[in-house]
Amino acid sequence: MMGHSSSGFTKTGLDRLREALARHVESGKIPGLVALVGRGEETHVEAIGTMRHDGGVPMRRDTIFRMASTTKPVGAAAAMVLVDECRLRLDDPVDPWLPELADRQVLKRPDGPLDDTVPARRPISVRDLLTSTNGLGMDMTAPGTPIMGALFERGVYGQEDGWLLPGVDPDEWMRRLGTLPLMHQPGERWIYNISNDVLGVLVARVTGQSFEEFLRERIFGPLGMKDTGFHVPADKIDRLPPLYAPDWQTGEFRVEDPAEGGHHSTPPAFQSGGGGLDSTADDYHAFFRMLLGGGIHDGERILSRAAVELMTTNQLPPEQLAARVAWGRDSVHRGYGLGQHGGWGFGMAVRTYRGDYAPIGQFGWDGGSGTTAYADPHHQLVGILLTQTGMSTPDSARAIHDFWTTLYQAIDD
Repeated sequence: MMGHSSSGFTKTGLDRLREALARHVESGKIPGLVALVGRGEETHVEAIGTMRHDGGVPMRRDTIFRMASTTKPVGAAAAMVLVDECRLRLDDPVDPWLPELADRQVLKRPDGPLDDTVPARRPISVRDLLTSTNGLGMDMTAPGTPIMGALFERGVYGQEDGWLLPGVDPDEWMRRLGTLPLMHQPGERWIYNISNDVLGVLVARVTGQSFEEFLRERIFGPLGMKDTGFHVPADKIDRLPPLYAPDWQTGEFRVEDPAEGGHHSTPPAFQSGGGGLDSTADDYHAFFRMLLGGGIHDGERILSRAAVELMTTNQLPPEQLAARVAWGRDSVHRGYGLGQHGGWGFGMAVRTYRGDYAPIGQFGWDGGSGTTAYADPHHQLVGILLTQTGMSTPDSARAIHDFWTTLYQAIDD
């Protein structure tokens, strides 16, 4: 472990971590949470508060959460299994499997009219999807542009009840995506989210399986991630809390997605690699420990060491980092708190500068439902915090921030 002591965490530090998280629950702004910190063989879990904002059943270690964008690293890992096996090559065009994305037109200006375009200079590659540089995505820094409007009007994103994940099957979703121009030339600029959903479709088409079947066979099964999938079956639905979107002004708890009868209670039409997974702290711990272990879990190889190193290395050149950092800063200003990383690997952030307590090289991502999961190779550390209060108010973001601040003080060196 690079010369570090293997004692893991100090008791004082873990007490402070628990107190910081308990304060957020006691404030009444967050009903409950599950936090996991792991270092070497030592794992420490806190389950605080209740499943519902009005009390009732307590949070448990095996509570299932909507992982939202914390899904992204898992989807990237699935694609890298295929790269390892030479069934995909990083710089090959995706056109043979995703003909809907062949012969793209590109907007002359990202905020311009949809018909003011030039031809794409080259096809979209597998690498573009892995690094979110495929030219089309959700630009939080440019709301109100024709292309952002079209994503929702054409049903690429958003369902009738306001739920953001795609509501149509993958073939129909790709057809709709194929009616839109790109916002940027392939490979030119980091832009969030759509690439991760396309990647899931790519994995399914290359393998001839559903995205979930492939994940189960190659990642969830071998890692023992028994509670991870794109919906929560009826015999486990009591372990899924409601998802809340508190009102900005009043702080009143609104149910954005109930457990029973909600979006995660039945198999979705679209298995979203950008944000669709449900999981637990222990399942995600297994996944991130596999990445820390260079692709091996309990003696079984899931990914090559080279694949993991590539995934967890910054892939963006300096001029593209600027756009990525601007997006992160903008998300902080909107209360999402996804700021101080710098870089981006495959499906996740990679720290390229030290802007907070975590060192350079830490990798992972966060979810808009109030989830965070990162691993730190320098300290051989995994941290996971799961809440069910979406990022509509800053409360989950603040809890996540305090989690990382106290976790890094709890390390026993």
